[in-house]
Amino acid sequence: IFSFWWVGFYLVKDNQLVLGPFQGPLACTRIQLNKGVCGTSWGQHKTIVVKNVRDFPGHIACSSASLSEIVVPIIRREANDEPTKVLGVLDIDSEYEAHFDDIDQQYLEELVRECIEPSFS
Repeated sequence: IFSFWWVGFYLVKDNQLVLGPFQGPLACTRIQLNKGVCGTSWGQHKTIVVKNVRDFPGHIACSSASLSEIVVPIIRREANDEPTKVLGVLDIDSEYEAHFDDIDQQYLEELVRECIEPSFS
């Protein structure tokens, strides 16, 4: 059973992340590069798992109900599989601390890579 408080996409547009499709209450609609968990994932081109959002420097609190978070970048890749550009991020929040682990990261990265990234090509 999934215990996700919020699930959605932010897409890179005009050098910022803009809220795309989502499930849950209305969230922050725009996020700058390297700001919050989403902006940091975008800037570092890597997945970020936050066990307790209160401990993440610069966390953007869109909802006080969110206690842990995982953000997976959506990346355009070259034919040789080298990453070239972040197109957006998948952002998932939970109302429970330390909800996401290495297994969640592994499968969410695989989901993004196999199902979501190809739709951007």
